[in-house]
Amino acid sequence: MAKYLVIVESPAKVKTIKKFLGKNYEVMASNGHVRDLPKSQLGFDPQNDYEPKYITIRGKGELLAGLRKEAKKADRIYLATDPDREGEAISWHLMKALKIEDKDVERITFNEITKTAVKNSLKHPREIDMNLVDAQQARRMLDRMVGYKISPLLWAKVKRGLSAGRVQSVALRIICDREEEINAFIPQEYYTLDVVLHHPDAKKQIVAKFYGDKNGKMDINDKASLDAVMQNLQSAVYRVDGVKKGKREKKAPLPFTTSTLQQEASKALNFSIQKTMRIAQQLYEGVDIKGSGTVGLITYLRTDSVRVSDEAKAAAVDFISTHYGEDYLQEGAARTKKTASKVQDAHEAIRPSDITRLPSEVKDSLSRDQFRLYQLIWKRFVASQMSNAIYETVNVKIGAGDYVFTVADSKRMFDGFMLVYTEADEEKEDKKLSAHGLTQGTELAFDSFDEKQHFTQPAPHFTEASLVHMLEELGIGRPSTYSPIISTLLKRRYITKEARNIFVTELGEVVNGIMKESFPSIVDEHFTANLEGLLDKIEEGTVSWKSVISNFYPDLEDAVRIAESELEKVKIEDEVTDVICEECGRNMVIKYGPHGKFLACPGFPECRNTKPYLERIGVACPKCGKDIVMKKSKKGRRFYGCEDNPACDFMSWARPVEKPCPECGGYMVAKGNKFVCASENCRHVENADTNKE
Repeated sequence: MAKYLVIVESPAKVKTIKKFLGKNYEVMASNGHVRDLPKSQLGFDPQNDYEPKYITIRGKGELLAGLRKEAKKADRIYLATDPDREGEAISWHLMKALKIEDKDVERITFNEITKTAVKNSLKHPREIDMNLVDAQQARRMLDRMVGYKISPLLWAKVKRGLSAGRVQSVALRIICDREEEINAFIPQEYYTLDVVLHHPDAKKQIVAKFYGDKNGKMDINDKASLDAVMQNLQSAVYRVDGVKKGKREKKAPLPFTTSTLQQEASKALNFSIQKTMRIAQQLYEGVDIKGSGTVGLITYLRTDSVRVSDEAKAAAVDFISTHYGEDYLQEGAARTKKTASKVQDAHEAIRPSDITRLPSEVKDSLSRDQFRLYQLIWKRFVASQMSNAIYETVNVKIGAGDYVFTVADSKRMFDGFMLVYTEADEEKEDKKLSAHGLTQGTELAFDSFDEKQHFTQPAPHFTEASLVHMLEELGIGRPSTYSPIISTLLKRRYITKEARNIFVTELGEVVNGIMKESFPSIVDEHFTANLEGLLDKIEEGTVSWKSVISNFYPDLEDAVRIAESELEKVKIEDEVTDVICEECGRNMVIKYGPHGKFLACPGFPECRNTKPYLERIGVACPKCGKDIVMKKSKKGRRFYGCEDNPACDFMSWARPVEKPCPECGGYMVAKGNKFVCASENCRHVENADTNKE
């Protein structure tokens, strides 16, 4: 009998796939990559056409020996690694490492681990796609260049084992730029004015919003303007000047891609990006389901395509018409988003492998987190194939003297896809139409004003979900890279998380400053996005991978050479302080650690005394008069507090300045190139430049 060997990436898939195949098939796992560039050197030769040097990854020798043994017995070998660049490269490396080029070797891929998909892939084998392999090789070498050439400079400059990365450094810059924007933001005052009215013949109230005057929209930017509007409205008659009724449709959502799944799981389930990917991997590789054995519940999880197979669409049509009725079927073909050039559209969107496998039916076989993520994916896919929701809308324009107020109401008439799924940030809708029944010319009775003071808000701090959205929007990174990017930044302590928000640490600011100064192109988002585009062209076969490498490397070499000479001139020596080491009497020096600066005895290793570094900023505490010092929160976020803490509880996230507020006498803080009064009741603002001598 013929014997076949199927090699997959993950051991978790072995059991699932073996169940689908007969006794003639042996299924084994490579446990990911088996070869890589050596850790101890750059790993390629610029003098020899940038030819990469690959070695067996440490610890993989025994595994490869086992695979070779089975490969010798096999009549045919199927390389069934993941259906993406990385998976294609692993298959190529396996072929080289196992020395099986002369055997009958086929490449197979499947988008879901189901019996039908696996059996079908065996009927349609192909050769290894070298364009995909070359795209992965180019990405790996570009990342190696940046990491191995720039990281030693960071070590020399900051004196710790830090690192730079081709995509990681751009992500850090994006976060730092947002932090600077927030720190420099100065709130602007504005007011909103609502008027509460009622129909003379009805008890219900109508709340109308101030729009402007007859010349158009008006903003109310201060209290004086608000008072003037309200004064002019004292004797106004409120009359309906126009009623516009209509309908609008809310479109069904697209099925999940990797990034939209990460974002929605963060919002709806409070999952980190890393957790989402880990659990999705489990659902894809296979879970033991009572009565069914090991089953892959979802399709491949690393994709930026929203394409759905014809079979999956047909199954969705049957399911929706049976369970919800014909009215809930989407009109015509399922919607698809225009595919951007960067999308690897051989993939499908993330969806359940079998739509009839209801979340409620598999709940007892899943962990709580597996169930919640599967339910989210299942609902989103079903909703993506359903009809749109339909709303009745009413827009009313109300005249009052020279001013105009508006009322906008909507009521859901047909729930469509919303019967199954609503997004996490979907607003709760009021079923009642307060403006229903109003007709042109109707006079409304005045009840009261509802005026509110507001202040403009800065752009929010990034969350993991919003950072992924930004990276995707800018074309930086790909589905498989979003989670490692954030994990690396957290691991290096360049950023920290408080609740869901991401903050930059002092260490992150230092590294970002060096990268912006010495390697501006590396941290330029447009340059990085263009490089991603070139990798896609390599995958398409229109650009040679070695031409991309050979164009990039010399420029990087020049930048490193210049930075090396400049960094030597500004090399930071240990800064000596007036703090005396109580153990040996030496003056302590400032060092950098994983959390930022700290005081250390220069007598190390004889004297190992260390202390927290409290940097005085030259400003007196507004509460007790002692010095304000810069401190760090437990997670590395910078703030300013009194040196006499806990006796004095003064604290400020923004840096206080020496000059008191000329209007209220309180303390002011620096916001970009402005000084702003810290009191919300004052909000005095002045240019920082005017305070320089």
